Amino acid sequence: MKTINRRSFLKGSLLSAAALSFPVQRSESAVSAAGRAGPGPGIIDTNVHLGAWPTRRLKYGETKALVAKLRKHRVEQAWAGSFEGLLHKNMLEVNERLVAECRTNGDGMLVPFGSVNPVWPDWEEDLRLCHEVHKMRGIRLHPTYQNYTLERPDVPRLLRMAAERGLIVQITTFMEDPRVHHSNLLAPEMNLDPLANLLMGIPNAKVQLLHAFRSGSGPNNRQGLIESTNVSFDISNLESNGGVHRMIEGRPWEGRGRPVPLPVERILFGSHALYMPFENALLKLFESPITTAQFDAIARNNARRLLGRT
Repeated sequence: MKTINRRSFLKGSLLSAAALSFPVQRSESAVSAAGRAGPGPGIIDTNVHLGAWPTRRLKYGETKALVAKLRKHRVEQAWAGSFEGLLHKNMLEVNERLVAECRTNGDGMLVPFGSVNPVWPDWEEDLRLCHEVHKMRGIRLHPTYQNYTLERPDVPRLLRMAAERGLIVQITTFMEDPRVHHSNLLAPEMNLDPLANLLMGIPNAKVQLLHAFRSGSGPNNRQGLIESTNVSFDISNLESNGGVHRMIEGRPWEGRGRPVPLPVERILFGSHALYMPFENALLKLFESPITTAQFDAIARNNARRLLGRT
């Protein structure tokens, strides 16, 4: 099996993406050749947030610094939401600021994903503005911070309206480990169980779950989503050795339950930057014995297809 050359990648201090496309080599000369190779394929990061985290200052908090960091690691495009979308009430202004920040400081890399909160009145107008005025390719939901569940009656309507507009809907299952939550921001655990039934009635919906490999009711929860829907997942909070490969093989992370393979076409790269170090997500691809084709799919091609691009 043709696999990614993790050794060359690490030798290049995360800067030599050319090594990503090389088969495993054992000789030092081959490793050196991989490190000297020309530019490799770019990465599409589907999970980035801009702005100020509510409870502490984060490194690369300035958009220009974050963009420079991402470019250093060959990110060609990043889907960016706003931290303001978690707690602010006026989503119209949140989305306007996000678009302006992406345009002014994004260096052509950032693709804004607006925030829509179905709890607040007139959320339909926020959705319309995201699509018709700001020309966004998708929206981002934060149910645990906006105090609603997927069983709320407005949620299927939102998903249906977004699908009619061809918008990607990203659902963030959680934002940070509950052990480090601020005492006044104890976001509840999210239950994903209702999502499979919702999406079975909206077959053209384009939904991606962010940080989904911790939330919900365990293996049965993911089993329904994988087998009954076309939901995509990012890798930002995936844990365990060889986690990406385990996703593809369907070996349960909890060590129980029957195998439910996740098609590689439904796995997208996501770093959760700037909250998490970008390298954390990138290294996940190199601790697993995935093939070059699988790497290319996760790093970029699957995201391009979800956007409707070849």
